[in-house]
Amino acid sequence: VKAFSFCKRKNLLLTGGMDRIIRIWNPYLPGKPTGMLKSHMAPVIYIHVSAEDNKIFSMSTDNTIKIWDLETDSCLFTASSKASGIKGEFAACLYLPHSGALCVATDTIALLHLRLRSPPEPYLVVSHQEPVVCCRYNPAFRQVVSCSEASVVKVWDFETGRLLSGFIGAHGSAGITCLTFDTSGRRLITGGRDGCLKIWSYNNGHCLHTLKHGKSLPTKDEKQNEVCDCTYLEVNQNKCIIAVGWDRRINVYFDTPCDFHHFWKPQPHWQDDLNHGHKEDILCVAQCPPFLLATSSYDGEVIIWNVISGHIYCKLNTPSPSDGAEDRKGPDWSVSCLAFLKTRAAKFESEAASLIANGPRGSVTFWRLFGGACPIANFTPSRDKAQVSSIAVTAGDVLAYVADQEGFVHVYDIKEYGLRGPELQPPKNVTFWRAHVSVVTSLELIEEKFLLSSSLDRTVRLWSKDGDPILVSILPGTFGQHNLWDIFTPASWSHPRVPHEILTDPQSMPAHPVLEGDVAA
Repeated sequence: VKAFSFCKRKNLLLTGGMDRIIRIWNPYLPGKPTGMLKSHMAPVIYIHVSAEDNKIFSMSTDNTIKIWDLETDSCLFTASSKASGIKGEFAACLYLPHSGALCVATDTIALLHLRLRSPPEPYLVVSHQEPVVCCRYNPAFRQVVSCSEASVVKVWDFETGRLLSGFIGAHGSAGITCLTFDTSGRRLITGGRDGCLKIWSYNNGHCLHTLKHGKSLPTKDEKQNEVCDCTYLEVNQNKCIIAVGWDRRINVYFDTPCDFHHFWKPQPHWQDDLNHGHKEDILCVAQCPPFLLATSSYDGEVIIWNVISGHIYCKLNTPSPSDGAEDRKGPDWSVSCLAFLKTRAAKFESEAASLIANGPRGSVTFWRLFGGACPIANFTPSRDKAQVSSIAVTAGDVLAYVADQEGFVHVYDIKEYGLRGPELQPPKNVTFWRAHVSVVTSLELIEEKFLLSSSLDRTVRLWSKDGDPILVSILPGTFGQHNLWDIFTPASWSHPRVPHEILTDPQSMPAHPVLEGDVAA
């Protein structure tokens, strides 16, 4: 290490040295850096953090000066020795915050005045540098946690959109696939492509436990043990984590506070799971207190479990598409989204639909679970039959939010839908809008007033009803944008400006008879 800088205000320690990399550390988590800045071509000999400007200043032995953005870890400006006029062997460097100048001493003393200004909002605002695979709201701290395919975890302030903290390499080189919280909200649980679940301390990002299950099925390579989804639940005062994935088993880990071992192993598999469980990779898990659990797999099978006994309550087979295709293999048959209608399921209503699931050709199926399991309704939200990728339901099962792989979100009024037997028509479509330009990976309702969404387009967005009990189309903002919002001040929100990439994407064009070719122009 040749240089370091500590920022008390941001609680960050930065180091630089011979390997030309600037590392960002959390002083309370010295095990590994939370970020790395790679751009210098020579050893780093000076670092300074300016918390007021959210900037990092660095200098290397070739007299190159760089300015970095503290929030995004991106290089904003590079001044070579030729451009700055600095010559000779480096002796010392000092940043003068009041005058906004960098004083560099070599054979001579150079004073570089820096003109710092807020950059204009770029057309494309992103929350992560890689596709976002999941995000969740933590009500205990009023924060949003998002995870990317590059195993990067970021924590955002819900009320302002400000980036609070984050860490990289959560699952090493393997990507993150899912996340959840314990009931207190003080611990974060992530699942990854490495076949592991990890429990993190929410305060400092320290990994408390690693949960890994052995393979139940023979696989051709070690990587075929991916965790696809997980959930945290309490049953009879027992707290546990349930994970599903490519091993095709329901893996149950008891959350025991007195177990201080770093590695946890799952409980023995349920007998019904071993004998009559899924035959293909399990993609999704959903819970309905006090004891119902639903899982769905790649071949379209949905199984409802009794968590207390470990027995299968019923099995659901996804309806065949209207074209009569019989091949049940392939991604189009997979069921990757499940949502319980919890007020109905809690009453064990024998005629009403109690579960929503996605299906083939972009369809959505409402299932009756009690009094003979069967589909109650089936419809397709997207005009292009885009696969449904996420489903969220409001409290009281009044509205259903259905998002698809083209980035659209459809809102349906389901308060009276499927209550008294089969439905031949789809529910009333209240509204729809395009929230992202790629696959929507997460939908979550926050306090019944806001909708949180994430996408493979690398963005995490927050939507508000703005006082309307149904319509959701007002955009407080995208997490990661330069201008922060105040969730209690609608005037600070980004709308009515629609994100630029949505406006310019061809698929955002509204349907029209002339455009569809049904009417001569």
